[in-house]
Amino acid sequence: MTRPEFLHACCEVLGAMHVLTAPEDMAPYLTDWRGRFTGSAAAVLRPADTLQVAAVVALCAEAKVPLVPQGGNTGLVLGSVPDLAGNAVVLSLKRMNRIRAIDLVNNTITVEAGSILEEVQNAASKADRLFPLSLAAEGSCTIGGNLATNAGGTAVLRYGSMRDLCLGLEVVTADGKVWDGLRGLRKDNTGYDLRNLFIGAEGTLGIITAAVLKLFPQPKAQVTALAGLNTPQDALRLLAMAQATCAAGLTGFELMSACSVALVARHFPQMRTGFQDAHAQYVLLEISDSESEAHATAMLEAVVEEAMEGAVLCDAVVASSIAQSRALWSLREHITLAQAAEGKHVKHDVSVPISSIAEFIGQTDALLQQAFPGCRMVTFGHLGDGNLHYNVSAPEAMADEAFIQHQEAINLIVHDSAVRFGGSISAEHGLGMLKRDEIRRYKSDVEMELMTAIKKALDPHQLMNPGKVL
Repeated sequence: MTRPEFLHACCEVLGAMHVLTAPEDMAPYLTDWRGRFTGSAAAVLRPADTLQVAAVVALCAEAKVPLVPQGGNTGLVLGSVPDLAGNAVVLSLKRMNRIRAIDLVNNTITVEAGSILEEVQNAASKADRLFPLSLAAEGSCTIGGNLATNAGGTAVLRYGSMRDLCLGLEVVTADGKVWDGLRGLRKDNTGYDLRNLFIGAEGTLGIITAAVLKLFPQPKAQVTALAGLNTPQDALRLLAMAQATCAAGLTGFELMSACSVALVARHFPQMRTGFQDAHAQYVLLEISDSESEAHATAMLEAVVEEAMEGAVLCDAVVASSIAQSRALWSLREHITLAQAAEGKHVKHDVSVPISSIAEFIGQTDALLQQAFPGCRMVTFGHLGDGNLHYNVSAPEAMADEAFIQHQEAINLIVHDSAVRFGGSISAEHGLGMLKRDEIRRYKSDVEMELMTAIKKALDPHQLMNPGKVL
């Protein structure tokens, strides 16, 4: 099948208006979210339902056309954009955005892959339920992308990542067949867990088209506090205190370095910590409670009081209103935007055992300062689950372009350090193209052989999101 024949067949399945070939129409689908890379594609295909996805994938299999699944295109590792070869098609799932069902007794919601995360949160809220996944891109990222990258976000400590929040999947396989695994079961021990093969696979094994997700009762209250501390070790001590007092009620525990908060203050001067003095580290805590706001506030104040008496905290402020709570969370959510406004920087998404975080930060900071004196560590992230966004910005006096030339050396220092502490070079962003080759340095031969065998078994012609992960 020639390319014109293939595109004509796609038009017959999708309608000509949903087969984009003009450069100006394809452009938004070809560049990654950070604007670092622009790929090339033969077309952008926009199916409306699972049967259309299956038909298009079958055409790709027949014509040996590679395809790149794409949701909101908010990924950070070049996993949702095509390479420069120009022979692939982008399969955008944005039109597949229906909420198919809500089961209030089973506490599940069935949604299509193109559903925006925020819209799923809102649908759950209207049904007096909570879908707890929350991250900065929730207004534009999609459920399919969240599942393909096993997204984490700020509530993993209490609710887990997308792998934990998903009960069943609908998937189009590499040969265009549809696997209907949309089961709302919490127990199903009947063979290999196919669902978990596709979650986190970044579209390299099949295309997720719908999912059954867990819902939770809406908490009666959510209370937030911001704490100022001296060291990451103090933050770990505070985490232990909060877990002992609040148990599962502790839903958020975010670490932010002084540099992170200072960048937000510089580029968003309306945002303030509420503290008179600056601190070396900050922790944002959130407690969700099924009883009452008074009960939640009492628990949080008990944690703060204990930590102050034990000299773990330098200062703390407990939000007294929803508006103040949102303002505190805005500090955390604007770190990435502040970094972008500051200039180019080297991002890392690492995880290490929680008990090793303070030592990891201390040793890695020292190694980087030794190699690149004056570099600024913008360290923030989900301390409660061991995931740090350990980003490195240029020294004040160095031009961005000069600093970014050292990206490979910086990555080596950070990633070697994470793995030395028993960690991972990607906690929640995935591998994509960006870390595809680097992962070979850290995974064993056995792991790579097993991953390659799975890929060959499910995608023998190597058409599903080629060049990503492997």
